Amino acid sequence: MKIYFANSTIISKLLNRRKKHRTSVRDVDLNAVLSEILTWANRLVPSESGSVLLDDPDLKWDDRKKEGRLYFAACFGKGSSQLVNTFLSSTWGIAGKAYSLGKPYISKDVLNDSTFYPKVAERIRYSTRSIICAPLLIEGSTIGVIELINRKDAPKYTREDLALLKIFAGYTATLIHNALIARSFEELSQRDSLTGLYNDRFFFQSLEREVGKAAASRGDVSMIFFDLDHFKQVNDRHGHLAGSTVLKEVGDIVREIFHGTAAVTARYGGDEYAVILPGMQKEEAAIYAEHLRASIGKKIFLTEKVPGLEMPLNIKGVITCSIGVASLSEHVKLRKNIRQMADALIKEADSAMYRAKELGKNRIFVARRKKD
Repeated sequence: MKIYFANSTIISKLLNRRKKHRTSVRDVDLNAVLSEILTWANRLVPSESGSVLLDDPDLKWDDRKKEGRLYFAACFGKGSSQLVNTFLSSTWGIAGKAYSLGKPYISKDVLNDSTFYPKVAERIRYSTRSIICAPLLIEGSTIGVIELINRKDAPKYTREDLALLKIFAGYTATLIHNALIARSFEELSQRDSLTGLYNDRFFFQSLEREVGKAAASRGDVSMIFFDLDHFKQVNDRHGHLAGSTVLKEVGDIVREIFHGTAAVTARYGGDEYAVILPGMQKEEAAIYAEHLRASIGKKIFLTEKVPGLEMPLNIKGVITCSIGVASLSEHVKLRKNIRQMADALIKEADSAMYRAKELGKNRIFVARRKKD
């Protein structure tokens, strides 16, 4: 039985769950888990085809959206290669009904079932006779469904088949949940506890990896390195809690600007931050750097009351940043030692940042064209 899986971008999106623990899950490869789920489902209730559909968590938690999406995360059977990476509205068809109601559903004869949504089958030229579908629930919240189509060796599914799939769906949800928890703990060990950005340890690991890849392919990687101007003034005057809140709010700005890119965003230490930009040349990195500088400069910080203070501070025009930009291809000499190249790139970006401060702060400075 050949199983087709959604690509890593879709899987990562589907598993970026913002539930009770509110942790981020990135780059999760659940192919082995999804393969096991569909293999065992097919053994329990032999079927011509089947799918695991998972909801889009961003739409699910967005109150402005009236309906969500169910993505085909893994499929087997005819037409599966055409289904993975596509989605249904979370209100459409038998899958949508099982998802919306959080209850299993059986359609013994889809041609006489008004809930059946035929356009998917029509698109892949598949003849559907009967369907069973069960919701996947984690901590009382439905995250998707498992669906089987066309019972083998029988004209239609039975209530006993549906009962088996319902039981198995509970086991399936547990498998997915356990994988999420395991990955969440790994993720937490890579994160800075205050800002939620990556920590310095993960930053160095990522930088060596990206520098190695760029050197091997004769590609490029750029770095943005910055710290906050006048941060000490705010910290000393209003206290460490206010200072910590500013650092967190800057982290939020960084995360928003680089959301959806391949960037690795990190808190380097204190009020210093670093961004790795794989495959990006210094000119494009400088554009991002200017956007970052402008966003921090116009931000009103501490708009909510901090413990120990009587009212919000609403600080504007005080916190700015000085940014250095450097790239591997322009500023670092090619060497066999990847770590030395990574260290040299940090040094160039850091030196550029201090040059920005010397020139008056609240500006970006791109390292001079040279190889060390």
